[in-house]
Amino acid sequence: MKNFPGTPGTLTGLVLRISQCVFAVGSIASVATTHTFFNFTAFCYLIASMGLQVIWSFVLAVLDAYSLVSKKVLHNPVLVSLFVVGDWVTATLSLAAASASAGITVLYFSDLGDCNAGGECQKYQISVALAYLSWLVDTQQHNRHDSRIS
Repeated sequence: MKNFPGTPGTLTGLVLRISQCVFAVGSIASVATTHTFFNFTAFCYLIASMGLQVIWSFVLAVLDAYSLVSKKVLHNPVLVSLFVVGDWVTATLSLAAASASAGITVLYFSDLGDCNAGGECQKYQISVALAYLSWLVDTQQHNRHDSRIS
């Protein structure tokens, strides 16, 4: 089996997992530091989705680091299939949460002009942008796994 960049147990895979985790943590921190996020279900869903993303990414980053340190290969078809399914689930949840939050951000804060507190509006926008970046990295990981299975 060839070792594609970004597959489990590679340095590129580890970097992608860490960046995925950092983007998700940034998204959570940005939205959770506002005073009114709990008034919007989409932002609560974003926090829950990004929380799952943080856990998934961190566990797989630790697994990638272990693989690199111990020089073990993680290309077992069953294990890679588990990564594919997990990445697919987290990518779907992340995209849905980011899109719902983006819709609320545009509707309430741009279209309705209900953005009285400028700092909070920026935090919501940053949170949505980081959630999309986390989803984008997750999608890249998912594509790498698909190439390993076929």
